[in-house]
Amino acid sequence: MKFTKTFSAAIIIAATAGAVSICSAQNSATAANTTTTAAAGQSTAPYTEGGVWQITMVKTKPGMGDDYLKALAKIFKTTNDEAKKQGIITDYKILVGDASTPQDYDILLMIQYPNMAALDNLRDKTDPIASRMIGNDDQQRQMAVKRLEIREIMGDKTMREVTLK
Repeated sequence: MKFTKTFSAAIIIAATAGAVSICSAQNSATAANTTTTAAAGQSTAPYTEGGVWQITMVKTKPGMGDDYLKALAKIFKTTNDEAKKQGIITDYKILVGDASTPQDYDILLMIQYPNMAALDNLRDKTDPIASRMIGNDDQQRQMAVKRLEIREIMGDKTMREVTLK
């Protein structure tokens, strides 16, 4: 195995000797630029980092889409409006569309945070909002059980928004 790798490498080097010297010069120039950029404190990534989105994929039961959206108006909208007012979140969105298969979601719930650090100790900031706007833990639990009758959570994701340079 070791002999095969060494032999293969030798063939590749011999066959591309001219290209290697050109690539080495390019790599040296690239390395110099990368070192200069890194030394200046700039990233070499082809994008700049933006906010962080928590995304929940929801599948409503047949005929229950409007009922679920009414529930979201009382819970999701009111709590996120307050969180936005307090600067805990940057924005939130609800996207509604047709499911492409019977197993697909039809609603996306999206909450934007300014950065990953905003997720640290998040419950310490949001639990008081939920208690004030929705009710105590038992009331919140009862509402959550009720929502089980009209929707299913298909999954959650946390994703960073990027802007290409």
